[in-house]
Amino acid sequence: MNKLLLLSILLISSVADVYSQNLLNERIREIPGRKKSIYLEGGVFHGGSGTGRSTLVAARHSYRAAENFERLVFDFKGSSLPKVYGYLSEKEKKLYIDFFSSDLKPGISSFGNSKFVKNMDFFKISSDTLSLELGFKSKVSVDIFYLKSPSRLVIDVKN
Repeated sequence: MNKLLLLSILLISSVADVYSQNLLNERIREIPGRKKSIYLEGGVFHGGSGTGRSTLVAARHSYRAAENFERLVFDFKGSSLPKVYGYLSEKEKKLYIDFFSSDLKPGISSFGNSKFVKNMDFFKISSDTLSLELGFKSKVSVDIFYLKSPSRLVIDVKN
């Protein structure tokens, strides 16, 4: 019986290691308050002040062919940019962002055809958390920064 229990525990712990992300190996970067042109290919990031409630009121993009990058802009209404945590997965070609103390203005779903973005999905995780998932058409690198007035999260994407 003890051997069966030990075998079960070992099996369960080995399966958990295979399917879980090890964020301890990731460098956690703080989102700067201005463009720095430091493009990331993957990793964890955070930023924003999180003082007061914010509402995501617009999501837009523009492509600059001469510089071969696309700018994604997320406009917020509120006293400041919400607290933001995110993860860029190079393997999955996805960017996951959680906005805390945030709401989504009705009607925002996508911003049309994009050079790099395949899909943009919003999920209201709880009354306090709005989650964004961006799927990319290919492997990309991103430069993420924010602006205070007006409150905007800006993501420059290139491959």
